[in-house]
Amino acid sequence: MSERRVRERLSGAEARRVALAAQGFAASRPSAPGTRQLNGALARMGVLQIDSVNVFSRSHYMPLFSRLGAYDTALLDRLLFVRRPPYVESWAHVAAFVPVADWALFQFRRDDLRAKYGDGEWMRQHAGILDWVRGELAARGPLRSAEIDHDAKQARRGPWWDWDVIKQSLERLFLFGEVAIAGRRGFERRYALAEHVIPAEVLAGPVPRADAVRELVRRAARAYGVATASDLADYWRLRDRPAVAAAVADLVDAGELTPVTVEGWTSGGRPAPAWLHREARVPRRVDATAILTPFDPVVWFRDRAERLFDFEYRIEIYTPAPMRRFGYYSLPVLVGDDLVGRVDLKADRQASRLLVQSAWWEHGAPPHAAERLAAELRHAADWRGLETISVSSWGDAVDDLARAMPGVARH
Repeated sequence: MSERRVRERLSGAEARRVALAAQGFAASRPSAPGTRQLNGALARMGVLQIDSVNVFSRSHYMPLFSRLGAYDTALLDRLLFVRRPPYVESWAHVAAFVPVADWALFQFRRDDLRAKYGDGEWMRQHAGILDWVRGELAARGPLRSAEIDHDAKQARRGPWWDWDVIKQSLERLFLFGEVAIAGRRGFERRYALAEHVIPAEVLAGPVPRADAVRELVRRAARAYGVATASDLADYWRLRDRPAVAAAVADLVDAGELTPVTVEGWTSGGRPAPAWLHREARVPRRVDATAILTPFDPVVWFRDRAERLFDFEYRIEIYTPAPMRRFGYYSLPVLVGDDLVGRVDLKADRQASRLLVQSAWWEHGAPPHAAERLAAELRHAADWRGLETISVSSWGDAVDDLARAMPGVARH
């Protein structure tokens, strides 16, 4: 049976394998992942979400580790943070890195943000400071907010994350596309005028809204393999559902998407409409082992994660500690073609130790799951340069993990 023949129906297991294959989990990890493999994984995803939490690893490093295994994060830094990078930050799937050539695809979003914020009282009140900030960037080149001094910084901070007026000015100009991010120092952004970061030919070619939405839906469909309209909209946080529906219809007419029924995918008691991308494969088997960040495309849309894997997922960073079910920053665990558990990891960098703060199994975890996860935890510790591992006593999987790692420390 060909993996590529036209399908009209998929079982739930087939849909999982399609989704994982589209995200790169059906392939074996390379022995020594380099820049070519990083670019390939980024091309499959199309977007790399950014998050500030660094309890185990910065989130944007994790999806590449999940797919490729241990790689040199300095190689990714060179792709993201050089002076003229091939990738650039944009408000794509929230704050994320995208190929610099895709800057033009999101012009409609910047236009919407300018319409929302660009003519408000704050902008009128601070017009002079905004002009001054533009002048500083024009004269001095890329700057961190801390490097731009102005008397207005001493004024009362604003409602945007308690930022001072200079930081707010920079962030608003970034939302509107006048400013781009020219790398980071640590996790602190360096701001520059867009023309100092984005190639002139990209700036000169904004993509009309309907064309941009169609292209983004096409890319979401390819990255997901099989998806509902809600899945396709969420990949880029597209709020205009009629525009998404029109894009899907165009792509069906063009032969790029095929309507498909997926077992167990329902809406209002009926089969949920779904579509299969023409490049999607239906592998007979996916046998991956990976620890995923909460901001991995496999799980970032929680409705889809529940539909694909029967995996109810909420991160508990903002949940008071006594009320947490699974831990501060629990990470989904992929074994085979299913999410079989979750682990809350913390890097104790001073002690060079990976702390497994909690570990839990999901329904249907296979007998070999502990051994597979133990091996992946060792791999993760080595990748982060941590010499030892310690396993806590919280969770129904911790004793299984400890048995799978003879001599491991407990805490």
